[in-house]
Amino acid sequence: MTVDFDQKIDRSFSQSLKFDARTAYFGRSDVIPMWVADMDFAAPEAVTKALVERAKHPIYGYTLHPDSMYEALIEWSAKRYDWQIKQSDIIMCPGVVPSINAVIEAITEPGDKVIVQPPVYFPFFSSVEKTGRELVLNPLKLDNNRYFIDFEHLEDCAQQGAKTLLFCSPHNPVGRVWTREELQQLLELAERYQMTIISDEIHADLIFPEQQHISLATLTQTNNVITTLAPSKTFNIAGMGLSALIVSNVQQRKAIKAVFEQWHISPANPFSITAFEAAYRYGEDWLKQLNVYIYKNKKWVEDFLQKRCPQIQLIESEGTYLLWLDCRALGMDNESLRRFFIEEAKVGMNPGYVFGDNGSGFMRLNIGTRLEVVQQALENMADAIAGLKTV
Repeated sequence: MTVDFDQKIDRSFSQSLKFDARTAYFGRSDVIPMWVADMDFAAPEAVTKALVERAKHPIYGYTLHPDSMYEALIEWSAKRYDWQIKQSDIIMCPGVVPSINAVIEAITEPGDKVIVQPPVYFPFFSSVEKTGRELVLNPLKLDNNRYFIDFEHLEDCAQQGAKTLLFCSPHNPVGRVWTREELQQLLELAERYQMTIISDEIHADLIFPEQQHISLATLTQTNNVITTLAPSKTFNIAGMGLSALIVSNVQQRKAIKAVFEQWHISPANPFSITAFEAAYRYGEDWLKQLNVYIYKNKKWVEDFLQKRCPQIQLIESEGTYLLWLDCRALGMDNESLRRFFIEEAKVGMNPGYVFGDNGSGFMRLNIGTRLEVVQQALENMADAIAGLKTV
């Protein structure tokens, strides 16, 4: 079935954070919302049908995780990533960020050093600091419009006693899909220093042509990798709030489960479970078409910026529906840049500095929307930049 990603769906007043929180976040409601990392596309039809069928049962009580749900995830991972996951290694979690917090609580002690690699998904910082751990920064290196891991500096961090790394693969916001060689080098370093890697692979399925996501855990026989997965970004069901941790280390798995028990948090929800299984079981064709559409959006942005906005450089992106824009040539400080796009271009994006200090002068643009919307947002930006020349 052909999916119409150009279908216009009004999300206003649907309790959508992305749309209905614009005034609170940007100070005005008329900005084109290109910020929160969800998409403006209808979820796969099979997911909606499954939810409707579940809703017809009029009792929504305490819920178990069925074996069929685990099987859907296991089969998906085996087919796409040649990853043979054991059901006993899976911990169901109420979302990726809570799961990362639980892992840090479980496998580290207050005061322990945890490495993050900015610019990176900003909850990584709070997941470390709010659990009383010490944040250690291993900034990515920007070279020839592409980001790389600074392995020399990462080894320095390990030598100084950091035993845990929060790793983003594919990377949000810079769009890197890490190569096999990079991942192997990372694992070699981790093994040398007995470091545990928490690999956030929530964007794993959103990959551009000629790219391949490799799940980090498939490259090692050790149990020093904990992986977090979810269908939320892939199938646009983030509001369902259900994810999975893959933990092969028995002691770590017990410790993580103990943290969730201590918090009295259950990830069991009749609708999130239904959506989770239906997405992984029936969503593959929808995803194939989505990745083609997102890639076309990305190429359109790339071409437009080169022709109309050479002051903005699109960082080379290999996956996700999030683009990282280098706006430093505009010569504005962070607050001026943020206000410029809000007030003059009327485009609501995430300012780069929230992803770390080395995100200063950048903006994150969400292109998980109709091409028509992307085009309008970029036209607004071009007109606003042109206006700067006349002031």
